[in-house]
Amino acid sequence: MASGYDREVTTDSSAGERRVHPTVDRLAAYSWRLLVVAAAGWAVLRLLDALRLVVFPVIVALFLTVALAAPARALRRRGLPPLAAAWAVFLGFLATVAGVVALVVPALAEEFSQVPPTIADAFGRIETWLVEDSPVPVDRARLDQLQSQLGETLRNSVASPGGFVLQGAVLFAEVVAGLLLALVLTFFFVKDGERFQRAALRAFPEERRELVGRLAGRAWDTLAGYLRGAAALGAVEATIMGITLVAVSGGLILPVVVLTFVAAFVPFVGAAAAGIVAVLVTMVTAGFVPALIVAGVALVVQQLDNDLLAPVVYGKALDLHPVVVLLAVAGGASVAGFVGA
Repeated sequence: MASGYDREVTTDSSAGERRVHPTVDRLAAYSWRLLVVAAAGWAVLRLLDALRLVVFPVIVALFLTVALAAPARALRRRGLPPLAAAWAVFLGFLATVAGVVALVVPALAEEFSQVPPTIADAFGRIETWLVEDSPVPVDRARLDQLQSQLGETLRNSVASPGGFVLQGAVLFAEVVAGLLLALVLTFFFVKDGERFQRAALRAFPEERRELVGRLAGRAWDTLAGYLRGAAALGAVEATIMGITLVAVSGGLILPVVVLTFVAAFVPFVGAAAAGIVAVLVTMVTAGFVPALIVAGVALVVQQLDNDLLAPVVYGKALDLHPVVVLLAVAGGASVAGFVGA
């Protein structure tokens, strides 16, 4: 009886050559093709990172265009020229944003100004509890030494040529430039979106254009569904956290609710950061036990969000099965972290 190795590799005595089993040959072919695809994907990711000042404004502009394209089409159907419809929708959007900022920001500014000292007070109470009441003995001198070392590290990082100040200034400049570019792109996407579509379709063979057009329409509907899903999740999480803070008599409810809603658009990291802020604020304004209650609710909400709400909400909004959404999010996070998620 031939061994397993003999079944995989046989010897042709007449030719003096070794013939590889077809299965092994196919696996080798697939392997090098996968390596080529992986290398190409890595190169594309590096290129997108290098062009982030262009890529991210385009992404933001696409999201804004999804929201503004429908009213622009409605105005054009009523006989308004494309340029006038684009200006009307774009200026209406800017006026709406300015009105919301004028109404909400002054009301939130006073409460938000209390968040940093409130969080600092919370950290002070945690330090006191660790030293005086913690079941594990903690030496205050050692704790002060760690704080001093951390402060020195932060100061060195800020003072260094590539420190936080320079990085923050560069990031701020990129954000401002990106937002301005995104607004300009949004206007032209709303005005000339159909022209861009026709130009893109002409790049494909004529027999493929109908299929490509249908796929592009599905992709556009999916993008709109993602926005609706993120807004729905943010509304649910913000409502639950707001009700919890009212129930435990916590303070700074409006800033925490606004932060929770906005953070829902940032996968995983946003919800965790908003939950931590809510717990620290409650610890100072209501006490330790209410803070534990808020922490428990935040933990449950985040687990429901990641494992139940997000797959179901995004599944309905994107017309995908919840299992597909859950596996896609988990796989993306495993491969590329935050960006992959």
